Amino acid sequence: MSIQPGINMEFIRRSEKPFATGLEWAAKMGYKYVEPMLHNGRELMSEAGYYHSVSMEEEPYDIKDLLDKFGLKASGVSAHCPLIRPEVSVMYLQRAIRFAAIIGAPVVNTDESYRPSWVTLDEAWPLMTYTLKAVLRVAERYNVAIGIEPHNEISRTTSGLLRIASLVDHPLLRINYDTGNAYLAGEDIYDALEQIGPRLVHMHAKDISVEHSDAERGKVTGTPVGCACGDGVVDWTRVVSICRKHGFEGVFSVECGTPEEAERSLSHLNQVLAAAGAAVA
Repeated sequence: MSIQPGINMEFIRRSEKPFATGLEWAAKMGYKYVEPMLHNGRELMSEAGYYHSVSMEEEPYDIKDLLDKFGLKASGVSAHCPLIRPEVSVMYLQRAIRFAAIIGAPVVNTDESYRPSWVTLDEAWPLMTYTLKAVLRVAERYNVAIGIEPHNEISRTTSGLLRIASLVDHPLLRINYDTGNAYLAGEDIYDALEQIGPRLVHMHAKDISVEHSDAERGKVTGTPVGCACGDGVVDWTRVVSICRKHGFEGVFSVECGTPEEAERSLSHLNQVLAAAGAAVA
């Protein structure tokens, strides 16, 4: 497989189009991998076709049929929930694992989310450990990895991210690195990739514009989407080189805000990967 570009379905969020339209657009651009976002229950915007998220109450085989229709594979699923709140996240992530397995996604991406005001930082660690142990029991049955993403108070630092991803000694507890989130949080993303390289299972390829960097770097722990890969501050040639050194084979799932940015991202990443000999057609 080597390294392949993919697209997170966030790219159509501002277009107010349904999930199926996003798949069609991604396939026409030339993407082979997409990353759906999952949610529980029913909600108005996606029901009406104005939003890309997929309810886990949908029949997962129908979603698999849609992927097959457009010749796409799921690189993973986005299933962010508060690991610090087991009453929310255990059942949600277990359900996401089963859904991911049916549609062929090898990883469920998540993070610790926001720490409730009634939970101290010291209390957060055993709560997350319980959640991850309960979730990994199911992940093991379906051979679906859990990818912890840098996104909030703890995971924004490389040390915090690694600590969460080491709370349970299990080969399926891995890291989904988000270059844009980590960069905006103030991390050296290249040094971080050297540290987490052996644990990397999936990547959110998120670039950050110079203007965005100037406005928010060191002030936030992340951002929903970035600019087109190649338009911002991230050195993708360096990122690819580090990932290859650590033997990463998987998908760089682009997180950008528009279809136009998605097209430019694919073009740039294909050029970088081809130059590095890291991609297979």
